[in-house]
Amino acid sequence: MSVTVLYRFLSVSDRTVAAEVRKQVSREYGSPQLSKKRGVPLTEVVEPVDYEEYVSSHAPGAEPGPLRQLMEFPPDDLELLLQDRECTTLEPPLPEEDTFDPRVRDALGVYTDDWLIIQRKYQRYSTTHTPHSSERQRERQRGLVKQTFELDEAAATDRQDDQDDAKRRSVSLDDTPRGSWASSIFDLKNSSPDALLPSVLERTAAEDMDRRNAEARLQGRHSDLLGLFPPPDEDEAVERCSVPEVPKEHCGQRIMVKCLSLKFEIEIEPIFGTLALYDVKEKKKISEDFHFDLNSDQMKGLLRLHTPHTAISTLARSAIFSITYPSADIFLVIKLEKVLQQGDIGESCEPYMVMKESDSSKHKEKLEKLRLQAETSCSRLGRYRMPFAWTAIHLVNIVSSVGGLERSDPDSDSGHGTWNERRKKGSERMSVGEDMCNFSTFRPATLTVTNFFKQEGDRLSDEDLYKFLADMRRPSSVLRRLRPVTAQLKIDISPAPDSPHYCLSPELLHVKPYPDLRVRPTKEVLEFPARYVYTPHTTYRNLLYIYPQSLNFSSRQGSVRNIAVKVQFMAGEDLSLAMPVIFGKSSCAEFFTEAYSPVIYHDKSPEFYEEVKMKIPANLTDNHHLLFTFYHISCQPKQNTPLETPVGYTWIPLMQHGRLRTGSFSLPVSVEKPPPSYSVLTPDVSLPGMKWVDNHKQVFNVEVTAASSVHTQDPHLDKFFTLCYVLEEYSFPFRLKDCIISEANVEGELKASMTGLRGALLDTCVRFLHQLLSKLILLIVHPPVIAGQIVNLGRAAFEAMSLLVNQIHKNLEGNQDQHGRNNLLASYIHYCFHLPTSEPLPIQYATLSRATARPSTLHLARSKSISNSNPDLASTPTSPDEEVQRIISSKLLHEELALQWVVSTSTVREAALQQAWFFFQLMTKSMSHHLFLSSRIDLPRRQRFPDRFVDDIAALVGAISADVAGRYHKDVELVERLNSSLAFFLNDLLSLMDRGFVFNLIRSYYKQVRAPQNPSSLTALRMDFTRILCSHEHYVTLNLPCSTLSPPASPSPSTSSTTSQGSAFSSMHQDQGVASMFELSVPFRQQHFLSGLLLTELSLILEPDGEGVFFLHKKAISAVHSLMSSHDADPRYTDPQVRTHIAQLYLPLIPIVMDTLPQLHDFTARGRHAPAMQDDGDPDNGTISQSVAMAIAGSPLPRSSLSQAGRQCSSLSAECSRTLLVSFLWVLKNADAALLESWVSDLSVMQINRLLDLLHLSVSCFEYKGKKALERINSLTFKKSQDMKARLEEAILGTIGARQEMVRRCRERSPYGNENVRWRKNVTHWRQNTDRVDKTKAETEQESVVDGNLATEASLVVLDTLEIIVKTVLVSELKESVLGGVLRVLLHSMAGSQSALFLQHCFTTQRGLVFKFPEMLFEEDTELCADLCLRLLRHCSSSVGSVRSQASASLYLLMRQNFEIGNNFARVKMQVTMSLSSLVGTSQNFNEEHLRRSLKTILTYAEEDLELRDSPFPEQVQDLVFNLHMILTDTVKMKEHQQDPEMLIDLMYRIAKGYQNSPDLRLTWLQNMAGKHSERGNHAEAAHCLVHSAALVAEYLNMLEDCRYMPIGCVTFQHISSNVLEESAVSDDILSPEEEGICAGKYFSELGLVGLLEQAATSFHMASMYEAINEVYKILLPVHEANRDFKKLATVHGKLQDTFNKIYNQSSGWERMFGTYFRVGFYGCRFGDLDEQEFVYKEPSITKLAEISYRLEEFYAERFGDDVVEIIKDSNHVDKNKLDPNKAYLQITYVEPFFDTYELKERITYFDKNYNLRTFMYCTPFTLDGRAHGDLHEQYKRKSILTTSHAFPYIKTRINVIHKEEIILVPMEVAIEDMQKKTQELAFATHQEPADAKMLQMVLQGSVGTTVNQGPLEVAQVFLSDIPDDPKLYRHHNKLRLCFKDFTKRCEDALRRNKTLIGPDQKEYHKEMERNFNKLKESLGPLITRKIPQLYRTLPAAGLQTSNVGVALTKI
Repeated sequence: MSVTVLYRFLSVSDRTVAAEVRKQVSREYGSPQLSKKRGVPLTEVVEPVDYEEYVSSHAPGAEPGPLRQLMEFPPDDLELLLQDRECTTLEPPLPEEDTFDPRVRDALGVYTDDWLIIQRKYQRYSTTHTPHSSERQRERQRGLVKQTFELDEAAATDRQDDQDDAKRRSVSLDDTPRGSWASSIFDLKNSSPDALLPSVLERTAAEDMDRRNAEARLQGRHSDLLGLFPPPDEDEAVERCSVPEVPKEHCGQRIMVKCLSLKFEIEIEPIFGTLALYDVKEKKKISEDFHFDLNSDQMKGLLRLHTPHTAISTLARSAIFSITYPSADIFLVIKLEKVLQQGDIGESCEPYMVMKESDSSKHKEKLEKLRLQAETSCSRLGRYRMPFAWTAIHLVNIVSSVGGLERSDPDSDSGHGTWNERRKKGSERMSVGEDMCNFSTFRPATLTVTNFFKQEGDRLSDEDLYKFLADMRRPSSVLRRLRPVTAQLKIDISPAPDSPHYCLSPELLHVKPYPDLRVRPTKEVLEFPARYVYTPHTTYRNLLYIYPQSLNFSSRQGSVRNIAVKVQFMAGEDLSLAMPVIFGKSSCAEFFTEAYSPVIYHDKSPEFYEEVKMKIPANLTDNHHLLFTFYHISCQPKQNTPLETPVGYTWIPLMQHGRLRTGSFSLPVSVEKPPPSYSVLTPDVSLPGMKWVDNHKQVFNVEVTAASSVHTQDPHLDKFFTLCYVLEEYSFPFRLKDCIISEANVEGELKASMTGLRGALLDTCVRFLHQLLSKLILLIVHPPVIAGQIVNLGRAAFEAMSLLVNQIHKNLEGNQDQHGRNNLLASYIHYCFHLPTSEPLPIQYATLSRATARPSTLHLARSKSISNSNPDLASTPTSPDEEVQRIISSKLLHEELALQWVVSTSTVREAALQQAWFFFQLMTKSMSHHLFLSSRIDLPRRQRFPDRFVDDIAALVGAISADVAGRYHKDVELVERLNSSLAFFLNDLLSLMDRGFVFNLIRSYYKQVRAPQNPSSLTALRMDFTRILCSHEHYVTLNLPCSTLSPPASPSPSTSSTTSQGSAFSSMHQDQGVASMFELSVPFRQQHFLSGLLLTELSLILEPDGEGVFFLHKKAISAVHSLMSSHDADPRYTDPQVRTHIAQLYLPLIPIVMDTLPQLHDFTARGRHAPAMQDDGDPDNGTISQSVAMAIAGSPLPRSSLSQAGRQCSSLSAECSRTLLVSFLWVLKNADAALLESWVSDLSVMQINRLLDLLHLSVSCFEYKGKKALERINSLTFKKSQDMKARLEEAILGTIGARQEMVRRCRERSPYGNENVRWRKNVTHWRQNTDRVDKTKAETEQESVVDGNLATEASLVVLDTLEIIVKTVLVSELKESVLGGVLRVLLHSMAGSQSALFLQHCFTTQRGLVFKFPEMLFEEDTELCADLCLRLLRHCSSSVGSVRSQASASLYLLMRQNFEIGNNFARVKMQVTMSLSSLVGTSQNFNEEHLRRSLKTILTYAEEDLELRDSPFPEQVQDLVFNLHMILTDTVKMKEHQQDPEMLIDLMYRIAKGYQNSPDLRLTWLQNMAGKHSERGNHAEAAHCLVHSAALVAEYLNMLEDCRYMPIGCVTFQHISSNVLEESAVSDDILSPEEEGICAGKYFSELGLVGLLEQAATSFHMASMYEAINEVYKILLPVHEANRDFKKLATVHGKLQDTFNKIYNQSSGWERMFGTYFRVGFYGCRFGDLDEQEFVYKEPSITKLAEISYRLEEFYAERFGDDVVEIIKDSNHVDKNKLDPNKAYLQITYVEPFFDTYELKERITYFDKNYNLRTFMYCTPFTLDGRAHGDLHEQYKRKSILTTSHAFPYIKTRINVIHKEEIILVPMEVAIEDMQKKTQELAFATHQEPADAKMLQMVLQGSVGTTVNQGPLEVAQVFLSDIPDDPKLYRHHNKLRLCFKDFTKRCEDALRRNKTLIGPDQKEYHKEMERNFNKLKESLGPLITRKIPQLYRTLPAAGLQTSNVGVALTKI
C-alpha cells in the first residue's frame, strides 16, 4: 500500500481545521511538499502524520494494559484547581463595612478570590518541573546492591599485607632453590580448591546453553541504566520552568527587639518610650513607631485616672522590624517622653542628671517634693506628654562582628550601643560594606544603653535627628561632650524567628500561630522601605499616618505658649462623628477618637515628631476629613483658667475627585471654629467672615501618608480606575478634576487614560498589578457598551498591557527566571488570572466560540468580521435585541489576544515580542479555562476551537518563526527568549489543540529557522526549541510508539498482537521494515515526529565535517540523555514491554553513534584515571604492551577496524562521549532483542566490526575506577574541565546564548540590587555549602556502590549485544570473520576492573563461544589464545572466590577442548605458562595464595572428569599445574623484594636464567625486565633486554630455517654487546623449535624480530646511545631490503641520518651523560646471600656519592631498622672480624672506568669510553704509619682495579665483581701522576677551541702562582734536589725530571696564549704571572738539568726486565 494512503486526510473536505490551516500556512510560507519520494534530506522536515486522524483510526485495543497508555493522552490530562488563599492572620483582613464602592469591591475581589490553577496533571513526569537533580538521583539509587570488585577487595587486603611484609622481608634469596619440586608439590597438594561449578563437565546442546545463559543474565538486573549515571547537566536544561511562587506580601529581613527594663537613678514619675528605625543615608524613617511602657505598677497607678481600660495589644514590649534594604546607615532610635509638667525640658531633666537614689539621705526632702509634684502633674495633665530624652543604636555594630560589643556576657554593660565600640576603635574610620549587614543571621545581643541625651525644644524635627545621627558616627562627636541623662535601658536584639508566636500585625490582627489570646503580644512593625519594593499587594490594608511637623503662632495674639495639637478623623462635621480609628500607644485603650502631640513648654512655634496612626474606613466619601485643633495647655492650676483653651483650627478633606489626598500640606489656621459644610472645601479657600492666624498664611505643616492596598495614590492609575468605575456604574456626568466626563467623551478619555498608564510610577503599577491586569483583561473580554454601541477597546488594552509588561521586565531584571520571565507576572497568570465569569449567562461561551453557532443574520456576521479586522471600528448591530447584544459584547480572551497580536504593528508588536511568553501563557490559560467553562474539554480536539482562531495561531507562529530566523544575529537575547517562549507555547498547545496541526506549526518553524549556511547560533536555537517540545510529559505518546513503520494493512490493526514477544516483527518487517526503523528514514521521521526531529538534529550536529562546535555537541547529546533519563525515572514506563516500545523511538541512535565512532574520546588510552588492573596484563605500563609492540613491528592492531590513526580526530569531549555512549547502551538495553537480531543480520561485516569497536569503547568508558580513585578525584569533578572549554568556545564564537548570559547575570548579581528580595534564593548565606568538594565517607561509599553498579550494568548490556551478534553469526556462515572481534571485546571486558557478577556471566559467554567455535582459538590466531589464557589466569588469582571458580572452570575447559582437537594441549600449555610468567613478572597486586587455590581447582576438575580419565589428559594437566606452581614459588620471593629495585631485577634475571630451556618464557621474562627498566628510566638496560630478546628469537629462527638475510643467531648481535652470546640456543636434542607449543609466541617470527629490534632502537635513542642504534639497524636493514620494503628503508635511513647528526653535533660527549659507577660492598649476616659480596652499581649520570649512600642507607634502614645499618666511610680493606655481627655494613666507593694503554687505542670517542665497560678503578691515599694523608715524601697511593662478570650496560644495573687487583704507588710515582695531570690540564686549556680565558688563567695561576702549597716547585725540591739512594727509583727520578721539562714548556705556551686573550686592564696581571714564571723557571733550572749518570751507561740485558719497577702487590 502506498505511503499516500497514510495521508489521505489531506484530501478530506474543507471542514477539517487542519486543511484550513495548511492553506493558511502554505499561503504565507510556501506549500508543504508531500514526502512521496523515498528520501527527504535530513535538513528538511518531513510532513508529519495527521495525528488526530491516526489516533482515531487506530483505536487502541480493548484490554487496558501498560501499552494502552502509550496510545493516547489520559482523559484527566488537564485539571482545574481552586486553591484557598492562605490567610496569615486568625481574622481575615477585611474592612468592617458591609457594602463597598466598586474600587474597594474590586480590590477585595483581587485579595480574597481563591487561586485558580489549571495544570497538566502529568507534567510532573516531564523535566519541565521536575529536574533530574542529584538528590532525586540519589533517592533512586537507594537500596542498590553493592557489587564485589577485586579492585576494592585488593585495596582492603593491601593494608593488611603491609603489616605482614616486615616479617617476610629478610628471607634469603636461596632459601628454596629452584629445584625443590618436592616441597612445591607438597604445598599444592595440601591447599584446598575453590567450589566446583556444577554443570561444567556436562555436555549440553548449544541452544540449551544459550537459553540458560540468557535467562541467568536477566536475573537481578538494574532496570534503569540512567539512574546509575550522573544526572543530566542542569546548565543545558532549557526546558526547566519552576512553578511561580505564590504571591504574598513583601517582607524584608526581620529583627526582633525586646525591651526588658528601663531604670533611672531616681524613680519619681512614669516614662514612656518609642522605637523606630531611621536610615541616615536615605534620610528616611523606615518603620512606624513602636510604643512601649516599662514603668512599675506604682508609676502606672499615677495615671489610672486617664486610662481606666488597658487593651492587651498596648502592653507589647517586643517588636519585629522588617528591613528590606539593610545598610550600614540604619539606626534604632529610642525616644522617651514623660507627663507634661511646668518648666522646660532642661529643668525637668535636671534631677535625673544630678541626683542618685543611693544618695537618698542627702536629697530625701528634694525627692519627696519631686514625687508630690509628679503626682499632681499626673492627675491633672496625665493625658499630655512632653519630650524628655533620646538615644540611638547603630545596628551594624550589633549585626557585624566589627562592633566591639562583648556579647558573650548577655548583661555586659557595654554602655551606649553606639559609641563605646567606637572609642575602642580609636579614631580609625570603619566603612562597613553592605555584605556585613545581613540582618537575618547574627548572634543575638543584649545591650544595656546607659547614656541618653536630653531633647532640645528647638531641635526636635527629623531633619535635626538626621544631623545628630550623622554626627554620632564621627569619632569626635559633639554629642559626646553633652552631659548625659544617666539611665539603664536593657534591650535584646536578635534575628526574628520564622513564625513567631503571639504576634499582632500592624492592623492588630492575630498572626498565626497565636495559641493563647491572653498572652502579652509582640507587634509586627510596619516597614516604610527606604527604596521602592516591587511586590503586588495581596491583602487588604488601609492605614493612614499623620505627622504634624511645625506650627508658627509667633504672630498669634493672646496666651498661646504650651501648644498641643489634637488630631481627629471625622466622618462628618458634627463633633460626635469623630471616628475611633486612631491606634492607641502603650498601656491604654486600643483605639481613640483623638490624639494629642507632645507639648513643648513656652514655645509659640513648636516642632513636632509625633506619628498618628489611623485605620481608615474602606468607603471614603467627600465628607471624610482630618480635623486639627490647637490648644493652649495651662500647666499651673489657676483660678478660672481652663486646662485647655482652643486657639486654632484647620482640616484636610480626604477625598477629592475620587482620589485619596496624601502628601505634605502647609495649611492656614482659623482662629475660630470652622463654619458648616467646611469639610468639602480646603482651608486654602478664604471663607468670608472667618478669622485666620497671621492673615491666612500657611502656618501649620503636616504630612499625610497612606499604607493602602485600596488607594493607589497615583494620578494616572487613579484616573484609569475611576473612569472604569464610572463606565461600570454608568454614573454620567462625572467631574474629574477640571473636566466633566460624559457619554460623548468617555471613550476618548478612557483610551487616553490607558495610554497615560505608562506615565505612572512603576512601583505603584507593580503594587496594583493584579487589579490593573484584571481590569485591562476585562475591557478586552467585555467591551463596554456606551449609548447602545460596543466600544472595542481590545487594541488599546493590548497596547497598554504590552507596554506595562515590558516596562516591568526591563526595570526588574533581577526578578526573572532563566527564560526572562518576570516572576511577578508569571505568578499572576498562574494563580490569579481567570476568565471573567461574572456575566449572567454562562451559555454565551458555548454559543460564541463555535463558528457554526454564530447568529445567522448576514448583518451580524459582517459586523463581526469588520470588528475583527479593525478592532477599533465599533460594530453597529441593527437589531436592538438584547440577547444578540450580549453575544457580541463578550469575547474570548485568547481569540482576541491572538487577533490583536497578529494585527499589531511597530512599538506595540515589539513590546509584545519582547514579552511573548506572557501573552502565550495568558492565551494558554485562557484557552484551558474556556475549555473547562464551556465543557469543550470533552470534545474531539478538532472541534474545540473555531477556524478563525486556528488561522490566527498559524499566522502568529509563522510570523514569530520569521522573527527568530530574521533577527538571530542582531537581537541575540530577544531571539533566545522568543524562541523558548514559542517552544513552550507549542508544548502547551499539544495538550489543548489538534496535535497534527501543532506538528505542522513545528514544521513551519523548522522551515524558516534554517538558513542555507546553517550558522551554529541558529542550530542552537533549533536545538533549544526541540528540547523544550520534547520535554512534553506525553512525548512518548506523541511519537506514536506503537505504530508500525510500514503502511498498516488494515485501518486499525489490533495492538494486542504487538504485545506478544516477537510478533510485532512478523513478516511485514522482513522487507525494508527493520532497516528503516534503525535509520532516520522518511517513515520513521513521519510517525515518530518529535523523536525524528531530535535525532535528526543530533545526527547533523555530529557530522564530522559539520559545524558541530563543542557546545552544540553538548546541547544535542544532553537533550537525548535528559529524555532517556526521564523515561527511566517515569513510573508510567516501568513495564519492560513499554520500554521496548519507547526504545523504538531511539533506534536510529545506534547507527548515529556508530558513525561518530572516530570522533569519540578514546577511553581505552590509559589516562590518569587508569584503574589498577590494566589491559594486556600490564598494571604498571611496564612491559611493552602487545598492541604497542605490534604497532612498532608494523602489523595490524588487535582491535579490528579501529585504527589508532583514525582516533586522532577525536572531537567530542570525554563528557559528551560518555553521555552519548550511555545513551547508546540505553537503547541496546531496552530495545527488543529479536528486532536487534534481525537488524544485525542485515549489517555488513564492516558495520558489525564498527559496532564491536563501539562496544569495546563502551567497556573502557564505564570501567569501575575503584573506591580509592573516587576518593582521589572527588574534588576534580569529571566534567568541569570541559565546561571551561565550552565557555571559551561560546565566547569566541559569539554564540553564548542570551539565556545563559542572563542566568549567569542573575547568579552573579549583587544581592541587594534593585530587586525584590523574595527571589534572592541564590544569594543567601548558606548557599556556598552546596558545591562543597569534600564528601563524607558514606557519600564516597555510596558513590562507589553506584559506580560499581553502572560499570556492571554497562558491561552486561555489552555482553547481551555480543550474544546477539554471535547468534547472527551462527545463522550466516559469512560472518565468521567477526568472531575474533567479539572475543576481543570479551577479553577487553575481562581485562578491566569488573564486578564478580559481570565476570560470572562473562565467563559463561566465553565458554559458550569457545564451545561453539573452538577452531577460532586453536587453529587460527595464536594471539587470541594467548590473550585468553592471560585473562583467565589473572582471574584465577582473584581475591574473589566466585571469580576464581569461574576462571578455573574456563581454563580447564580450554585445556580440555584443545586436547580433544589434537590429543595434546600444547598450545594452551605454552600460552598459560607464558601468561603466568608475564603476570607474575609485572603485576603489583598479585596473590600467589589465590592462584594456588585455582591450580588446585583445575587439578580437581581433571581428577573428576570421568570421560577423559583413561586418556593421557589428566597427567598432562598435572604436569602443567606443577610447573605453574614452581613459577609461582619464585614469584613469592619477587614480591618480597618489590621495594628493592636491584634485588628485584636480580631475581627476575635469575628466573629468566632458569628458563634457558624454554625460549618463550625466557623471552617473557626478558620483556618483563625491559618493562621494569623503562619504568625506572633505565633506557640503556631496557634496550639491552630487548637486544637479548631479539638475539634469542634470531637464534631459534635460525634453527627453524636458514634464511640468508636473517641474522645467523647471537653472533650477529655481538657488535651491540658482548653479553649477548649468553642467548646461544640449547642443543637440538633437548629442545626443538618445531615442537607444537614451542616458540609459538608471536615474537618468534620475522615480524616479531623486527618489532623487538625497532623497540631496542627506540630505547637506545632514549638513552642517547646513538652509536648502538647503527649496529641495531645493520641487522634490520637486510631484512627490509629482502622484503623490498622501501617505505621502511626510507624511515630507517631517515632515523640513521638523524642519529649520525646527533653524534656529530655532540662529539665531545659531555652533552650525553651515560652513567656514574660505584662499588658497593655488603658486610653482615643480615644481608643473607649478599654478605661479603661486592657489586658495581650503575647510577644515573651526575649521581653524587652522597646520593647513592643516602638511598641505600635509607632503604636498608627501613628494612632492618635505623640503628642496624652503618656506612663504612673509607675505602680500605674491611676486616670482617672487627664488625658487629648484629649490624649491617655498607661500603660505597666512587669508581671510574679503567682502560689499559692498548685499549685506549681502540676506545677513541666519548661513547667508546662509556660502553662495554668491564674494568673499574678507584684510588686510596695512605701513609705507612696509617694516616690517609702526609707530606709529599711520605704520601703513598693504592689503586684498586675491579673486573665485573658482564660488561656495562647489561640487562641489569648492578653486576658482581669477579676479580680484584691492587697496585701501590710510592711517593715519587704519586708525584709523577700529579705532574702529568697538571701538564694535561695546561695543554687542554691552551689548545681549547674556542679559547676560554678564565679557565686558562685559573690553570696558570695554579701552576705558576707563588703561594701554591705543595705546588710544582715544592714537588721538584722534595724529589729532584738529591739523587735517590735506591737505584730502583732512578727511573722514577728521571721520569719526574722529564715531566717538569714538559711542564715548563706547557706553561710557556699557556702564557703566550694568554697574552693574546687579555684586555688592557689585565696587562699588569699578565706581567705579574710572567715574573712568577721566570722565578719558577730559574728555581727549577738546576733541578731539571741534573741527570743520573748510572742511567746513561749501557745496561746488561737482564736489566731490561724491570721495565715497570712498581711494587706490584697483586691480590686476587
